Amino acid sequence: MNKNNLNMRVTICSVFLFIISVGLVSASDKINFNVKNYGATGDGKTLDSPAINKAIEEAVKAGGGTVFLPAGIYLSGSIHMRSNINLFLDAGCVILGAPQDINAYDPEEHFEGIQYQDGGHTHFHNSLIWGENLKNVSITGHGMINGGGLVKTTKEANRGTIGKASKSIAFKLCTNVLIRDITIFHGGHFAIIVTGCNLVTLDNLTIDTNRDGIDIDCCTNTMVSNCRVNSPDDDGICPKSSYALGKKWPTENLTITNCEVSGFVEGTLLDGRMIPSKNKFGRIKFGTESNGGFRNCVVSNCTFRSCRGIALEEVDGGIMENISISNITMIDVAHYPIYITLGERKRDPDTTAVSVGRNISISNIVASVSDSLSGIHITGTPKSHLEDIRLSNIHITYKGGGTKQQSQISYPELGKRYPEIEFLKTVVPSYGLYARHVKNLQLDNVTVDFLNEDLRSPMICIDIDGLEIDKFKAKVANGVPAAKFESVKNLVIYQSPVLKNLMSDLK
Repeated sequence: MNKNNLNMRVTICSVFLFIISVGLVSASDKINFNVKNYGATGDGKTLDSPAINKAIEEAVKAGGGTVFLPAGIYLSGSIHMRSNINLFLDAGCVILGAPQDINAYDPEEHFEGIQYQDGGHTHFHNSLIWGENLKNVSITGHGMINGGGLVKTTKEANRGTIGKASKSIAFKLCTNVLIRDITIFHGGHFAIIVTGCNLVTLDNLTIDTNRDGIDIDCCTNTMVSNCRVNSPDDDGICPKSSYALGKKWPTENLTITNCEVSGFVEGTLLDGRMIPSKNKFGRIKFGTESNGGFRNCVVSNCTFRSCRGIALEEVDGGIMENISISNITMIDVAHYPIYITLGERKRDPDTTAVSVGRNISISNIVASVSDSLSGIHITGTPKSHLEDIRLSNIHITYKGGGTKQQSQISYPELGKRYPEIEFLKTVVPSYGLYARHVKNLQLDNVTVDFLNEDLRSPMICIDIDGLEIDKFKAKVANGVPAAKFESVKNLVIYQSPVLKNLMSDLK
């Protein structure tokens, strides 16, 4: 073959491959609906949300598909998700929340009736990305959402920030929701809020934000897995069951697994510095919005770092039952490692509704606590006792430092207060475990100790009907009783030498 023929064949092959590649790109664009084909610039200065929304609408006309955002910075107001749409954020893509003053966000929708829930749970359209009454909707990819101009507070009293965009992602009454692999920074009031949704998957997310990370409100069949959530000023992963849908609607069949929550200064999870914050929220908390209650929920294989511990708070007349929490490691925990409480706040049209908590199991917990406000806290109310609570294989080391004066505090009832210990403006009179108003409490292989001498008892139990203690171990300061029991019935103690003197006294 002569040289000219060879060159001609190479040229023909090159042209042929070019034609194929153009065809593939063209077909890919049709399938993927690249937002740049609809006018998006990705320059960080031009408002790109109109182009993104146009791409979404074109995908809807085609029956659905992937709306593709290549690398670039997309200054955006409200993006309207639709059914059968996957919003794909490629690596290097940033959706940047626009400033409030350019009016790029949708206004808040009207809410019918009396508002029992917080403003953040009332309005959804004033979000960076939102969807309502959708099916088969997803946000995926290795890109980032930067909340930018989103506000982090919603004030009902003086209407201060109502009307301003305050959420990164909001889905309401949607089925088959998937959010995977993306990063959210500076997410506003909620980085992600899903309300009244079914079949929700939140997987492999990294969230470093200035208020709540993930709120799961009135949802069924939800899986939260492999997520890292840093939220120093509010809760990290927060199941709720508010009255936002105008009726009692439980959050049920929920799994949270293989997740990390933390309370580092915002931004320092992403840059690797991981600086502990002053407030140290960042926890996993059920409540406080809890009209519908919580059923069949599992939390497992999670780590807590420089934040508060696990909290189960049923205070609005709902039923919290069948909750399993296991295999948790906590480092530098503030306030308390385990907090289970009922209250009488009653943000509910039925003011006679009584909060209920039962069938709760917490096991395999290792924690170090960095302050002396509270230990394990398990409290029902005089009207409604917690029932069938089991703690097993728990080892907690406390900072200690409690005084004799603190050991004599008459600890107040929660009543109608917001259900956090700091609102009671007191420490707890025991350093390790405080239980009150419980029916059937089991403590199996629970160990508590302190780094600095603590003059409070390791355990106080009041108004307990059915208390079974097996293998309880505790560090006890000289002259301090190992436990204090008041109005405790049906008490059984096994293999707990530290309670030997107590058993003698009870006889």
